[in-house]
Amino acid sequence: MSTPASPAVTSEKFLAVTSPVTGEKIAEVALGGAADVDTAVAAAEEAFPVWSALTQKRRAAIMLKFHSLVSEHTEELVKLIMLENGKNQTEAAGDVAKGLETVEWACSIPHLAAGRTLAVSGGVTCHELRDAVGVVASVVPFNFPFMVPMWTTPIALVTGNCVILKPSEKVPMTMARVAALLTEAGVPSGAFQMVQGGKDVVDRLCDHPGVGALTFVGSSRVAKAVYERARAAGKKALALGGAKNHLVAAPDCNVDMAAADIVASFAGCAGQRCMAASVLLTIGEQPELIEKVVQTAAKIQMGQGAGCMGPVIDEEAKRRITGHIEAAERDGATVLLDGRSWESAQVGTAQAGGHWIGPTVLRMPVHLRKHAAMTDEIFGPVLCVHTVADASEALAIERADRHGNAACIYTSSGATADWFSRRFNAAMVGVNIGVPVPREPFSFGGLEGSLSKYGEHDITGEGGLAFFSSLRKVTTKWARDPAAPPDAANFGGVM
Repeated sequence: MSTPASPAVTSEKFLAVTSPVTGEKIAEVALGGAADVDTAVAAAEEAFPVWSALTQKRRAAIMLKFHSLVSEHTEELVKLIMLENGKNQTEAAGDVAKGLETVEWACSIPHLAAGRTLAVSGGVTCHELRDAVGVVASVVPFNFPFMVPMWTTPIALVTGNCVILKPSEKVPMTMARVAALLTEAGVPSGAFQMVQGGKDVVDRLCDHPGVGALTFVGSSRVAKAVYERARAAGKKALALGGAKNHLVAAPDCNVDMAAADIVASFAGCAGQRCMAASVLLTIGEQPELIEKVVQTAAKIQMGQGAGCMGPVIDEEAKRRITGHIEAAERDGATVLLDGRSWESAQVGTAQAGGHWIGPTVLRMPVHLRKHAAMTDEIFGPVLCVHTVADASEALAIERADRHGNAACIYTSSGATADWFSRRFNAAMVGVNIGVPVPREPFSFGGLEGSLSKYGEHDITGEGGLAFFSSLRKVTTKWARDPAAPPDAANFGGVM
């Protein structure tokens, strides 16, 4: 798969791209290697002086044109996302819409990056200059084929960097089309490139001395390895890992609102997002809420239409998710809703070869509090429900988790909401919102030092601007007395 924004691929290895819906081959992607990274970096280094010399306003104007082109081609991109990722139509449209929000924010960078100027003493002024890093790389996952690349690419480009993107080899088609739109918008050859591939490509991006900064989004294990390797090579690095998000339901929560939101959180996008709910902690027995959650989730149909839930990305993901359910059930969990039933439901249908598993709700007893289903990121439509005695016990379970990504409190009390919001061990907190994704200009990212984030800064908004730029401080003093009136000497003899 070649695009105007991709270097020539030297490898002769190809990987089949399959539909999560049917399991059928829909495309194939050429897998690049270290040599392709070297080619891309060389092209980026050649493009950088010209691209970075443009004013930020000019680069932002190109990004505004890109925004217009994506809006014009939204239907096409939505179909590509549905085809290669399996999202339903509403989720695929949301993928594009949320990505465009970051593009919009990037268009405002000329107004945000001007820096401060201040007279700090008599005749002395300090001001800030924000420079591009140079050649930067971004490694992105499969779960949001458009939105996650847009977390980094537009901010890095408007700041003046040249970008090398490595999409997931599981979903190469969406960004291949987007690359062509970037070229059409006016991003010159070399300023944005893609290198398809696997671990070899990522390792070379981490090691290459010509790459000044690298971002990664994926599992915690890989995020840690990528961060450490990139930092060892002397570059700026920011790696976002996995999550195990906890939702706490207080006894005074609005049952209908909470149940609908909980289901949307754990089953939306087939649970394949780092902001998905994983564990529901009910303070005290709340049978009405749990019953409502199960009933609501049970109504979700298999498919890609409105209100339906799509498949998980591949057979490996399906086996992993099923394995967690089976282990929990074997060890004493009660299966309140069994998504494994979708396996038999798809027999004889067009989706027979797809990777389908339905919403699953597990009731976890006290002795399974530290079970893998309660502590590991499953990355699928599985919700573990566990009852605690009080708020302190709920908080203790949430704070014991090392992911530090997101948490939510469902309550009708402002005091309860404030108590949990101030104490959760999570960087993104929701009050009656189970997917508390910050919207621009607020930045996305987990707690530093947790399993969800390695490195400084957040990945979007002002955090992204800081990551993809270098801040210089200039202190200026002139010889003449600024209080003296101008004369010929002050102006080189010209008045």
